[in-house]
Amino acid sequence: MVTVGIVRETHTGERRAALTPEVVSRLRQFGYKVILESGAGLGAYFQDTAYEEAGAEVVPSAREVVKRADFLIRLHMPEADEIEDMRPGQVLLGILQAWRYPERLAQLQKQAVTTFALERLPRISRAQSMDVLSSMASIAGYKAVIVAAERFGRLLPMMVTAAGTIPPALVLVIGAGVAGLQAIATARRLGARVEAYDIRPAVKEQVESLGARFLPITLEVDQVEQRGGYARELPEEVQRRQREALATYVARADIVISTAAVPERPAPRLITANMVEQMHPGSLIVDLAAETGGNCELTRPGEWREYRGVQIFGPLNLPATVPIHASQLLARNFESFLQLFRQQGELRLHFEDEILRQTCVVHDGRLFPFRAEDVPA
Repeated sequence: MVTVGIVRETHTGERRAALTPEVVSRLRQFGYKVILESGAGLGAYFQDTAYEEAGAEVVPSAREVVKRADFLIRLHMPEADEIEDMRPGQVLLGILQAWRYPERLAQLQKQAVTTFALERLPRISRAQSMDVLSSMASIAGYKAVIVAAERFGRLLPMMVTAAGTIPPALVLVIGAGVAGLQAIATARRLGARVEAYDIRPAVKEQVESLGARFLPITLEVDQVEQRGGYARELPEEVQRRQREALATYVARADIVISTAAVPERPAPRLITANMVEQMHPGSLIVDLAAETGGNCELTRPGEWREYRGVQIFGPLNLPATVPIHASQLLARNFESFLQLFRQQGELRLHFEDEILRQTCVVHDGRLFPFRAEDVPA
């Protein structure tokens, strides 16, 4: 049997588990053996006993898991000392953000560890059940609005009271990908007026179907999308015009939720300090792109700050604040990905599937191209 292992994630604030007892039970039926470090699921309230009842083996240390597992699933790129414990031919897979860690990729290459970075999943219908980024982005978009509503000094919905009518808050969502669309839906459910912007005009219909107004900003740019439907990095001159067009809408918004991202690139800077200065005191920005530099130039990753009466939050790993559902979604994503290794009733490492080819970054001591534009179409 092929052994799949998970360890207790040590990143600050990380509470998600890569596998849940429910998924462990199904993996056993598919021919996998599961081994995990004691406490690997506690952050998401999954007890060791629940994993054991599902058929997993619980061991006392992460090192033992790393030594014994054929497939190791991680939610973050392993540290250098953990990579040293890995062996040639072992398989590492997870949300590794491989483009950010060239030194550790080189170390994985030296160790001849076959590595799959699931953030590189192609956007095809067959890969939807494995799409870890979409699963987590949906949670992040929802939670961003909840965090903003809790911190905001006003109410989001319109209220008619004996003391007068309170108008609804105006929420501006920048970026209408999975996180942005979920933010729009959540803000609408809470009663806010919502405006949204995305460089890709194709998402206009989706934005409007959720009850938001799509901003009439036209930049006349060719090829705003790259392969897979993701937004493409724009030239600096186009980004400047984009910021100028957005300035008026940012200034009048009560809450800005920014989600704009370019795969395997720093986040585009769309909100300048000058734009923040035009916002009225008491408004706020939640910058979901903080981990890759932020859409707002004033964002401090992982911190709340106040600038001239405007609150700015750069959250890191919002999905970890909803650990139960986040773990359930991730576990199903990983379960679907592991099924790709089944061929003719057997489990084996192969590259006959395009999803495996496009997500592999290291194999057989070779470092594969890991930038989105380097992957063959």
